[in-house]
Amino acid sequence: MNTQMRRAVFAIFVIALLAFPMLATDARKRAAAPPPAPAQSRYTSSQVEAYLTASDIAFVRPGLKIKVNSITIGTDRKPVIDVSLTDDLDQPLDRLGKTTPGPISLSFVLAVYDPTTRQYTSYGTRTQTSPADSPHPGVTATQAGTIAGTFTDLETGHAKFTSTTVLPAGFDQAKTHTLGIYSSRNMTAVPGIDPALAKNYFANVEFDFRPDGAAITAGNSWDKMRDSSTCLNCHDSVSKLAAHGGSRQDVKLCALCHQPQTTDPDTGNTVDMKVMAHKIHMGKHLPSVIAGTPYQIIGNAQSLHDFSTVGWPQMTQGNALTNCAFCHEGTVAANKGAQSNVWYTNPSRDACGSCHDDVNWVTGANHPAGPQADDKACASCHQPDGAEFDASIKGAHTVWEKSKQLKGLNATIVSVTNMLPGKSPTVVYKFTNGDGTAVDGTKLTTFSPILAGPTSNYSKELNYRENALTKGVFSAAAGTTTYTFTVALPANATGTWTVSGDIYRNATLKRGDGKADITLREAAVNPIKYVAVTGPVTPRRTSVTTANCTACHDGGLSLHGGQRLIVEECVICHSPNNDDSARRPAAAGAPESISFQRMIHRIHSGENLTQDFTIFGFGGSTNNFNEVRFPADRRDCSNCHANTAAYTLPLQQTNIASVTALRDYFTPHGPATAACLGCHDNKDAAAHAFLNTATFPGSTIPAEACATCHGTGKDHSVEKAHAR
Repeated sequence: MNTQMRRAVFAIFVIALLAFPMLATDARKRAAAPPPAPAQSRYTSSQVEAYLTASDIAFVRPGLKIKVNSITIGTDRKPVIDVSLTDDLDQPLDRLGKTTPGPISLSFVLAVYDPTTRQYTSYGTRTQTSPADSPHPGVTATQAGTIAGTFTDLETGHAKFTSTTVLPAGFDQAKTHTLGIYSSRNMTAVPGIDPALAKNYFANVEFDFRPDGAAITAGNSWDKMRDSSTCLNCHDSVSKLAAHGGSRQDVKLCALCHQPQTTDPDTGNTVDMKVMAHKIHMGKHLPSVIAGTPYQIIGNAQSLHDFSTVGWPQMTQGNALTNCAFCHEGTVAANKGAQSNVWYTNPSRDACGSCHDDVNWVTGANHPAGPQADDKACASCHQPDGAEFDASIKGAHTVWEKSKQLKGLNATIVSVTNMLPGKSPTVVYKFTNGDGTAVDGTKLTTFSPILAGPTSNYSKELNYRENALTKGVFSAAAGTTTYTFTVALPANATGTWTVSGDIYRNATLKRGDGKADITLREAAVNPIKYVAVTGPVTPRRTSVTTANCTACHDGGLSLHGGQRLIVEECVICHSPNNDDSARRPAAAGAPESISFQRMIHRIHSGENLTQDFTIFGFGGSTNNFNEVRFPADRRDCSNCHANTAAYTLPLQQTNIASVTALRDYFTPHGPATAACLGCHDNKDAAAHAFLNTATFPGSTIPAEACATCHGTGKDHSVEKAHAR
């Protein structure tokens, strides 16, 4: 070994000796530090990533994030966009999907914003021609679209897009421009990923800038609504709006293309956001649809989208389609867009005529002010605010139940006595106006105390609703109304029972336009009190919360004429053995179950059902739910349920009653069967449930084996099967 080699070996040896104490110290530090949280803990039980192993997570690298580093527009007027691509842990992803799994596609929309019209105009366009079999064959339309270009991958997770689309000469560099990106990461074809757990990832970005580099001033960027507190009240917060195959999820991104620049050549309908969104949500209530003309848009690959059956979920006593603020302003004041007031400050023929589509602006038909050649005179009559039900925008869109003319009606249960087997309970109610003044319960339009039990499961046989108007006793001194039930509890009554009531009065609303007064039911939120007949007080289990319902059904459920407002009362009547036999005509066949878990699942499954689901109600009303279009992903049980325990198996032991389902493939249903077959209503699912259910000798309650495979922690658990 020569001298040079000996020196090299010695140097390595010395470095190793010096490094060893530091390595040892680092090892001790790592041993003392707590282990890092598993990657799965980043995800909820409704996401498939929660069920991947640590090695799967390391391989899949879940997620997709897009960051715009810069956008420059040179003298050639071709935008150059620099972006970073990362996963949920902010680690770089290979755009081509070679060094990290899943190729990533990116599409760029570049649009200029006009603060005067509050509209975008996209620089990228495409030409669409309607086919021969369309309503308007051979029509060609220019539509807003993406800009073309080429990619240069600078390093893993870092790419440059050079546009081949040239911006117009003299484009206004002092105006706000918005770059919108919609991107998808295709994981479904990646080898080594369980197809049951594979998913595609989507990301949207909206990047505002001025080409001249100056700051964007207030009022010069689009901020009409923020979907997190508006659209996502009803549309799933995980899948989001998920239009165009799931890749377009942000409402601001939608607005870049959905503006007056774009028309559907097949139907002739504009897809301008302020027109299309209104019409979609009006759906079956559009005057044009009622008159027989469907509202349709034909999309990519000639896919037909018919919105003529859409039913707005807030139809109450009045016309809750007037609840404009629910979408424009949202339910979180702190997250209200700066331009969220445009719905009442900026009236236009396009926006207003989208819902009121029987108005003819040329002839003036159905418009009291006559023909309107433009929007200049709209605000002279339709001022932002005025008297309720007048021509002002807020006034004309007054939601009845939210009228300021209502006094407010509140109800509480002060006490319950004599709640004993074989006895008739006495209940003391307190009714007040919104200002706290007492209301005589015997002077209400309806005062119907309700008694039912036990809370472990209600039944139609032990459900008592009485009229207290003539037998109630009002105490002016105490401000309370007392009522003693005429019915006695069964001699063998046990457990906890529930006292509630239907309480409302007729109220008169004056119209600001001079038309006839409106009469509506002003209802109190149903009071609930749990009282023990034997043992400790055991409230009814909480499976669904009213707050979850009203996130979409704004302002209250207002069912049965507006007098039943909370889930805790709904379940009293919608018990496992109750049905619509009292109101179903004999010619309509066997009665339909109205058990809550089965009924609610079927109502919200709507158009996805394979069986007819029709319930006959009060006054002979026929209520068919097969056209219901649920606006979210039904796999996300947490949208409605209070907690995971409410929908994971095995169900709580108190849920023991069987559900009578005479119109289904078999009856009775155990509690899990009734819930699951509520959505999975096909014959195969019914056969699966039937084969895994047994009624043992001496019992009338079906024993279910559901939890054997679908219980928490099992390979086919409910939460895993529903994960996305």
